[in-house]
Amino acid sequence: MQDDHTHNRLRRSGEDREALRNQPQTPQTESPSYRLAFADEDFLCREQLRPVRLQLELLKPELEMDQAGIDSTVVLFGGARIREGATGEGVGTLSHFYDEARNFARLLTEKSLESGGRDWVVCTGGGPGVMEAGNRGAADAGGRSIGLNIVLPHEQAPNAYVTPELCFNFHYFAIRKMHFLMRARAICVFPGGFGTLDETFETITLIQTGRMEQVPILLFGRAFWEKIINFEALAEAGTISQADLKLFRFVETAQEALEAIRNWKNTGVKREHIPGRT
Repeated sequence: MQDDHTHNRLRRSGEDREALRNQPQTPQTESPSYRLAFADEDFLCREQLRPVRLQLELLKPELEMDQAGIDSTVVLFGGARIREGATGEGVGTLSHFYDEARNFARLLTEKSLESGGRDWVVCTGGGPGVMEAGNRGAADAGGRSIGLNIVLPHEQAPNAYVTPELCFNFHYFAIRKMHFLMRARAICVFPGGFGTLDETFETITLIQTGRMEQVPILLFGRAFWEKIINFEALAEAGTISQADLKLFRFVETAQEALEAIRNWKNTGVKREHIPGRT
């Protein structure tokens, strides 16, 4: 990241950090207490510094995306276990969604490049499966894509198709979720597991309660979604309203999804009340 304090006449923090790398080694200079606070990883990882770390995780990707000229994104959620060309029962029956996600991301990126590549930039969780397909489709079109990774015991590296300078890593799930939604122009959800469901329902809840502007929410694969979630039953029980069922739409193909995004009503509008609530 470039230093944006171009008019600051005082000595900069980076200069002091570099200067201390060549300091004499003495018991005093080697003591942890002597380290600059902002350059002391052990200090930053203390329990009491959690509020600072939360701020840093919110700020770093925001500044980097501003510098990269990312104005808006289209977010792809979906299962990490859905792999290209997989066969057989279970998750093997969902492998075609890898191809659909890749094609969808390619078409989105072609649209983005028509206007300079600042809007409609593909954003995924940066991992394997549907996430990889999204970043790969953007790369197929010769465009950029974002990966919002999180440290997990079983995933040690982002997928190879994320644009390197737009590849981020998070400790806090909550801050990562904020970055998924802060620039989102549409949310496109492919079949997935607990993580996909968590991200999807949090997004719908934010829109349902007026905490977020309405954007297209597209669920790929009606048969999958209606098998695992009985949305109509929620409305019939009165725990949500019939109007809430219009906050999202089922689609099957990339072309159908693009058409739905173009014709989505109420994009950018925040709900002022929750239907069915008094």
